[in-house]
Amino acid sequence: MIPLLCAIIALLLLIIVYQYRSKMKRDRDLAYIQEKLKMIINEHSREKLLIQTDDKMLKSILIVINELLDYSHKTMANYMRTENSMKKMLSNVSHDLKTPLTVILGYVETLIHDEHLTDDEKQILLERVKSKTDELLNLINKFFDLAKLEAGDRHITLTRIQMNEVCRKNILAFYDILTNKGFDVRINIPENPLFARGNEEAVDRILGNLLSNAIKYGYEGQVIGLDLNADEQFIYVAIWDRGKGISELNKERVFERLYTLEDSRNQLYQGSGLGLTITKRLVEKMGGEITLKSKPYEKTVFSFKLQRLNY
Repeated sequence: MIPLLCAIIALLLLIIVYQYRSKMKRDRDLAYIQEKLKMIINEHSREKLLIQTDDKMLKSILIVINELLDYSHKTMANYMRTENSMKKMLSNVSHDLKTPLTVILGYVETLIHDEHLTDDEKQILLERVKSKTDELLNLINKFFDLAKLEAGDRHITLTRIQMNEVCRKNILAFYDILTNKGFDVRINIPENPLFARGNEEAVDRILGNLLSNAIKYGYEGQVIGLDLNADEQFIYVAIWDRGKGISELNKERVFERLYTLEDSRNQLYQGSGLGLTITKRLVEKMGGEITLKSKPYEKTVFSFKLQRLNY
Protein backbone atom coordinates (compact mmCIF):
# COMPACT_ATOMS: atom_id res chain seq x y z
CA MET A 1 0.00 0.00 0.00
CA ILE A 2 2.80 2.39 0.94
CA PRO A 3 4.74 1.85 -2.34
CA LEU A 4 1.56 2.56 -4.32
CA LEU A 5 0.94 5.73 -2.33
CA CYS A 6 4.55 6.82 -2.90
CA ALA A 7 4.16 6.19 -6.64
CA ILE A 8 1.00 8.29 -6.76
CA ILE A 9 2.69 11.11 -4.85
CA ALA A 10 5.68 10.94 -7.19
CA LEU A 11 3.40 11.06 -10.23
CA LEU A 12 1.52 14.03 -8.83
CA LEU A 13 4.81 15.78 -8.13
CA LEU A 14 5.93 15.16 -11.72
CA ILE A 15 2.65 16.58 -13.03
CA ILE A 16 3.00 19.64 -10.80
CA VAL A 17 6.60 20.16 -11.91
CA TYR A 18 5.61 19.75 -15.58
CA GLN A 19 2.72 22.21 -15.21
CA TYR A 20 4.98 24.64 -13.36
CA ARG A 21 7.65 24.47 -16.05
CA SER A 22 5.00 24.80 -18.78
CA LYS A 23 3.58 27.85 -17.02
CA MET A 24 7.04 29.36 -16.68
CA LYS A 25 7.70 28.70 -20.39
CA ARG A 26 4.36 30.26 -21.37
CA ASP A 27 5.04 33.26 -19.12
CA ARG A 28 8.45 33.73 -20.78
CA ASP A 29 6.89 33.43 -24.24
CA LEU A 30 4.14 35.91 -23.34
CA ALA A 31 6.73 38.33 -21.95
CA TYR A 32 8.74 37.96 -25.19
CA ILE A 33 5.61 38.58 -27.28
CA GLN A 34 4.82 41.69 -25.26
CA GLU A 35 8.32 43.15 -25.61
CA LYS A 36 8.59 42.21 -29.27
CA LEU A 37 5.26 43.83 -30.08
CA LYS A 38 6.34 47.02 -28.29
CA MET A 39 9.54 47.08 -30.35
CA ILE A 40 7.67 46.44 -33.64
CA ILE A 41 5.20 49.24 -32.88
CA ASN A 42 7.80 51.77 -31.66
CA GLU A 43 10.27 51.13 -34.49
CA HIS A 44 7.67 50.53 -37.24
CA SER A 45 9.44 47.26 -37.91
CA ARG A 46 8.22 44.71 -40.44
CA GLU A 47 9.33 41.78 -38.27
CA LYS A 48 7.10 38.86 -37.32
CA LEU A 49 6.75 36.98 -34.04
CA LEU A 50 8.67 33.69 -34.15
CA ILE A 51 8.54 31.31 -31.17
CA GLN A 52 9.27 27.60 -30.93
CA THR A 53 6.50 26.13 -28.84
CA ASP A 54 4.30 23.06 -28.57
CA ASP A 55 1.54 25.09 -26.94
CA LYS A 56 -1.36 24.87 -29.42
CA MET A 57 -3.19 27.84 -27.93
CA LEU A 58 -0.06 29.99 -28.11
CA LYS A 59 0.52 28.90 -31.71
CA SER A 60 -3.02 29.99 -32.63
CA ILE A 61 -2.48 33.36 -30.95
CA LEU A 62 0.83 33.84 -32.81
CA ILE A 63 -0.83 33.11 -36.16
CA VAL A 64 -3.53 35.70 -35.52
CA ILE A 65 -1.01 38.30 -34.27
CA ASN A 66 1.18 37.82 -37.36
CA GLU A 67 -1.86 38.18 -39.60
CA LEU A 68 -2.70 41.43 -37.81
CA LEU A 69 0.89 42.61 -38.26
CA ASP A 70 0.69 41.83 -41.98
CA TYR A 71 -2.55 43.79 -42.24
CA SER A 72 -1.05 46.66 -40.28
CA HIS A 73 2.02 46.78 -42.55
CA LYS A 74 -0.13 46.81 -45.69
CA THR A 75 -2.39 49.49 -44.25
CA MET A 76 0.59 51.64 -43.32
CA ALA A 77 2.15 51.17 -46.77
CA ASN A 78 -1.14 52.18 -48.42
CA TYR A 79 -1.39 55.17 -46.12
CA MET A 80 2.13 56.29 -47.00
CA ARG A 81 1.45 55.89 -50.73
CA THR A 82 -1.76 57.87 -50.39
CA GLU A 83 -0.06 60.59 -48.36
CA ASN A 84 2.77 60.90 -50.90
CA SER A 85 0.24 60.91 -53.72
CA MET A 86 -1.76 63.67 -52.04
CA LYS A 87 1.38 65.77 -51.54
CA LYS A 88 2.26 65.30 -55.19
CA MET A 89 -1.31 66.09 -56.18
CA LEU A 90 -1.29 69.36 -54.25
CA SER A 91 2.07 70.29 -55.73
CA ASN A 92 1.03 69.46 -59.31
CA VAL A 93 -2.42 70.99 -59.13
CA SER A 94 -1.03 74.13 -57.48
CA HIS A 95 1.51 74.41 -60.30
CA ASP A 96 -1.10 73.81 -62.99
CA LEU A 97 -3.46 76.35 -61.44
CA LYS A 98 -0.72 78.92 -61.05
CA THR A 99 0.53 78.73 -64.65
CA PRO A 100 -2.70 79.68 -66.49
CA LEU A 101 -3.62 82.16 -63.75
CA THR A 102 -0.27 83.90 -64.22
CA VAL A 103 -0.80 84.04 -67.99
CA ILE A 104 -4.37 85.34 -67.57
CA LEU A 105 -3.16 88.00 -65.15
CA GLY A 106 -0.50 89.08 -67.64
CA TYR A 107 -3.07 89.46 -70.43
CA VAL A 108 -5.47 91.37 -68.17
CA GLU A 109 -2.71 93.76 -66.99
CA THR A 110 -1.77 94.40 -70.62
CA LEU A 111 -5.40 95.17 -71.47
CA ILE A 112 -5.68 97.55 -68.51
CA HIS A 113 -2.37 99.41 -68.77
CA ASP A 114 -1.45 99.41 -72.47
CA GLU A 115 -3.30 102.39 -73.93
CA HIS A 116 -1.84 101.86 -77.41
CA LEU A 117 -3.54 98.53 -78.10
CA THR A 118 -5.72 98.46 -81.19
CA ASP A 119 -9.18 96.92 -81.11
CA ASP A 120 -7.87 93.90 -83.01
CA GLU A 121 -5.04 93.40 -80.51
CA LYS A 122 -7.48 93.69 -77.62
CA GLN A 123 -9.72 91.08 -79.25
CA ILE A 124 -6.77 88.69 -79.64
CA LEU A 125 -5.83 89.12 -75.96
CA LEU A 126 -9.43 88.58 -74.85
CA GLU A 127 -9.59 85.37 -76.89
CA ARG A 128 -6.38 84.21 -75.20
CA VAL A 129 -7.83 85.05 -71.79
CA LYS A 130 -10.89 82.96 -72.63
CA SER A 131 -8.76 80.06 -73.86
CA LYS A 132 -6.66 80.03 -70.69
CA THR A 133 -9.77 80.39 -68.52
CA ASP A 134 -11.33 77.38 -70.27
CA GLU A 135 -8.11 75.43 -69.68
CA LEU A 136 -8.18 76.35 -66.01
CA LEU A 137 -11.86 75.43 -65.63
CA ASN A 138 -11.24 72.09 -67.35
CA LEU A 139 -8.44 71.29 -64.88
CA ILE A 140 -10.60 72.21 -61.88
CA ASN A 141 -13.44 70.03 -63.21
CA LYS A 142 -11.06 67.10 -63.65
CA PHE A 143 -9.79 67.51 -60.13
CA PHE A 144 -13.29 67.48 -58.63
CA ASP A 145 -14.38 64.60 -60.86
CA LEU A 146 -11.50 62.49 -59.57
CA ALA A 147 -12.20 63.51 -55.99
CA LYS A 148 -15.86 62.44 -56.37
CA LEU A 149 -14.93 59.14 -58.00
CA GLU A 150 -12.42 58.23 -55.32
CA ALA A 151 -14.74 59.30 -52.50
CA GLY A 152 -17.56 57.21 -53.97
CA ASP A 153 -19.78 60.29 -54.28
CA ARG A 154 -20.34 59.92 -58.01
CA HIS A 155 -22.97 57.32 -58.81
CA ILE A 156 -22.79 55.74 -62.26
CA THR A 157 -25.96 54.05 -63.46
CA LEU A 158 -25.23 50.92 -65.48
CA THR A 159 -27.48 50.02 -68.39
CA ARG A 160 -27.25 48.16 -71.68
CA ILE A 161 -25.33 50.20 -74.27
CA GLN A 162 -24.72 49.49 -77.93
CA MET A 163 -20.94 49.71 -78.23
CA ASN A 164 -20.83 49.80 -82.05
CA GLU A 165 -22.70 53.10 -82.19
CA VAL A 166 -20.89 54.59 -79.22
CA CYS A 167 -17.50 53.84 -80.83
CA ARG A 168 -18.60 55.20 -84.24
CA LYS A 169 -19.99 58.36 -82.64
CA ASN A 170 -16.76 59.08 -80.77
CA ILE A 171 -14.38 58.46 -83.66
CA LEU A 172 -16.57 60.65 -85.91
CA ALA A 173 -16.36 63.44 -83.32
CA PHE A 174 -12.62 63.61 -84.06
CA TYR A 175 -13.01 63.38 -87.86
CA ASP A 176 -12.06 67.01 -88.61
CA ILE A 177 -9.05 66.93 -86.30
CA LEU A 178 -7.81 63.64 -87.77
CA THR A 179 -8.25 64.94 -91.32
CA ASN A 180 -6.44 68.21 -90.61
CA LYS A 181 -3.52 66.43 -88.99
CA GLY A 182 -3.20 63.94 -91.82
CA PHE A 183 -3.78 60.79 -89.76
CA ASP A 184 -4.38 57.44 -91.39
CA VAL A 185 -7.46 56.22 -89.48
CA ARG A 186 -8.05 52.49 -89.16
CA ILE A 187 -11.41 51.49 -87.71
CA ASN A 188 -12.41 47.93 -86.94
CA ILE A 189 -16.05 47.89 -85.77
CA PRO A 190 -18.07 44.76 -86.60
CA GLU A 191 -21.49 44.98 -88.22
CA ASN A 192 -23.23 42.72 -85.71
CA PRO A 193 -24.38 44.73 -82.67
CA LEU A 194 -22.37 44.28 -79.48
CA PHE A 195 -23.94 45.25 -76.15
CA ALA A 196 -22.09 46.00 -72.91
CA ARG A 197 -23.10 46.66 -69.33
CA GLY A 198 -21.99 50.23 -68.77
CA ASN A 199 -22.80 53.91 -68.74
CA GLU A 200 -22.81 55.69 -72.09
CA GLU A 201 -21.71 59.05 -70.69
CA ALA A 202 -18.76 57.40 -68.92
CA VAL A 203 -17.80 55.42 -72.06
CA ASP A 204 -17.96 58.64 -74.11
CA ARG A 205 -15.55 60.28 -71.71
CA ILE A 206 -13.20 57.28 -71.69
CA LEU A 207 -13.10 57.14 -75.49
CA GLY A 208 -12.73 60.92 -75.72
CA ASN A 209 -9.75 60.86 -73.36
CA LEU A 210 -8.04 57.94 -75.09
CA LEU A 211 -8.64 59.23 -78.63
CA SER A 212 -7.47 62.77 -77.85
CA ASN A 213 -4.38 61.38 -76.13
CA ALA A 214 -3.56 59.13 -79.08
CA ILE A 215 -3.98 62.04 -81.50
CA LYS A 216 -1.91 64.42 -79.43
CA TYR A 217 0.91 62.11 -78.45
CA GLY A 218 0.98 59.54 -81.24
CA TYR A 219 1.31 62.14 -83.99
CA GLU A 220 4.79 60.92 -85.00
CA GLY A 221 3.33 57.64 -86.28
CA GLN A 222 0.52 59.41 -88.20
CA VAL A 223 -1.73 56.36 -87.66
CA ILE A 224 -4.55 55.96 -85.19
CA GLY A 225 -6.85 52.98 -84.75
CA LEU A 226 -10.00 51.93 -82.94
CA ASP A 227 -10.82 48.23 -82.61
CA LEU A 228 -14.02 46.79 -81.17
CA ASN A 229 -14.10 43.05 -80.41
CA ALA A 230 -15.90 40.62 -78.13
CA ASP A 231 -15.88 37.12 -76.72
CA GLU A 232 -18.60 35.32 -74.78
CA GLN A 233 -18.00 37.33 -71.59
CA PHE A 234 -16.53 40.72 -72.46
CA ILE A 235 -16.54 43.60 -74.94
CA TYR A 236 -13.04 44.89 -75.80
CA VAL A 237 -12.23 48.38 -77.08
CA ALA A 238 -8.67 49.31 -78.11
CA ILE A 239 -7.33 52.74 -79.07
CA TRP A 240 -3.86 52.58 -80.61
CA ASP A 241 -1.21 54.66 -82.32
CA ARG A 242 2.31 54.24 -83.65
CA GLY A 243 3.98 57.13 -81.89
CA LYS A 244 6.94 57.25 -79.54
CA GLY A 245 5.25 54.96 -77.05
CA ILE A 246 5.85 54.49 -73.35
CA SER A 247 8.88 52.78 -71.84
CA GLU A 248 8.60 49.50 -69.94
CA LEU A 249 9.72 51.29 -66.78
CA ASN A 250 6.87 53.81 -66.88
CA LYS A 251 4.19 51.55 -68.36
CA GLU A 252 3.17 50.06 -65.03
CA ARG A 253 2.60 53.44 -63.41
CA VAL A 254 0.77 55.56 -65.97
CA PHE A 255 -2.62 54.97 -64.33
CA GLU A 256 -1.45 56.01 -60.86
CA ARG A 257 -3.07 59.09 -59.47
CA LEU A 258 -1.12 62.17 -60.59
CA TYR A 259 1.89 60.17 -61.76
CA THR A 260 3.96 62.23 -64.19
CA LEU A 261 6.63 61.10 -66.60
CA GLU A 262 9.90 62.85 -67.16
CA ASP A 263 9.87 61.47 -70.69
CA SER A 264 8.48 64.13 -72.96
CA ARG A 265 6.35 61.62 -75.00
CA ASN A 266 4.36 62.84 -73.27
CA GLN A 267 3.03 65.66 -71.47
CA LEU A 268 0.01 63.33 -71.40
CA TYR A 269 1.39 62.19 -68.08
CA GLN A 270 2.84 65.50 -67.05
CA GLY A 271 1.00 68.43 -65.56
CA SER A 272 -1.87 67.38 -63.33
CA GLY A 273 -1.77 63.72 -64.40
CA LEU A 274 -5.52 63.43 -63.87
CA GLY A 275 -6.77 62.25 -67.27
CA LEU A 276 -5.74 58.61 -67.26
CA THR A 277 -6.54 58.23 -63.58
CA ILE A 278 -10.11 59.41 -64.19
CA THR A 279 -10.33 57.10 -67.20
CA LYS A 280 -9.21 54.13 -65.11
CA ARG A 281 -11.63 54.95 -62.27
CA LEU A 282 -14.55 55.21 -64.70
CA VAL A 283 -13.72 51.84 -66.26
CA GLU A 284 -13.49 50.27 -62.80
CA LYS A 285 -16.78 51.87 -61.73
CA MET A 286 -18.41 49.93 -64.56
CA GLY A 287 -16.80 46.68 -63.44
CA GLY A 288 -14.25 46.74 -66.25
CA GLU A 289 -10.49 46.78 -66.61
CA ILE A 290 -8.06 48.97 -68.61
CA THR A 291 -4.57 47.98 -69.74
CA LEU A 292 -1.64 49.40 -71.67
CA LYS A 293 0.76 47.72 -74.10
CA SER A 294 3.47 49.69 -75.86
CA LYS A 295 6.26 49.07 -78.36
CA PRO A 296 7.75 52.45 -79.33
CA TYR A 297 7.08 53.40 -82.96
CA GLU A 298 5.29 50.07 -83.51
CA LYS A 299 2.11 50.15 -81.47
CA THR A 300 0.90 51.74 -78.26
CA VAL A 301 -2.48 50.36 -77.22
CA PHE A 302 -4.81 51.47 -74.46
CA SER A 303 -7.58 48.88 -74.22
CA PHE A 304 -10.48 48.40 -71.85
CA LYS A 305 -13.06 45.69 -71.40
CA LEU A 306 -16.63 45.70 -70.11
CA GLN A 307 -19.05 42.91 -69.32
CA ARG A 308 -20.90 41.71 -72.41
CA LEU A 309 -24.70 41.48 -72.49
CA ASN A 310 -26.11 38.96 -74.93
CA TYR A 311 -29.67 40.30 -75.01
